[in-house]
Amino acid sequence: MARDCIVHRVKRFAHATMNTIFIHDLRLDTKVGVYEWERKLAQTVRIDVDIGLPSSRPFETGELADAIDYAAVVARIRAFGASHDHALLERFAEALASVMLDEFGAQSVKLRVAKLGALPGVREIGVAIEREAGMPRPGAPA
Repeated sequence: MARDCIVHRVKRFAHATMNTIFIHDLRLDTKVGVYEWERKLAQTVRIDVDIGLPSSRPFETGELADAIDYAAVVARIRAFGASHDHALLERFAEALASVMLDEFGAQSVKLRVAKLGALPGVREIGVAIEREAGMPRPGAPA
């Protein structure tokens, strides 16, 4: 157990100087929620995502081929929002984080997903998660 903690700290230190791209305030309409009406009526969610880059190559070369394409990330998030079947916002966020890590080769992802105006008198409710490539993920097979 102590060794796992040390390995995790070493990985976190190694990532402390990681370069990050971000997409903030992406809004999309999706059906997510545990109540029947939430599964029938789309709600607006706001997504903020910070993606730890797999390398510093785009800073060195200036080539899009070496970078993660922001437009491709936004398109994939929109497609995910249109086709997912997750009732809980927590599971929605977890699955979306996996998309960023697995499909875009991100080294890490910080993700914040908020429902806007879901409850009277509350501006937003939501979840924030952080995941790293190569680390165990909730719900993933051991």
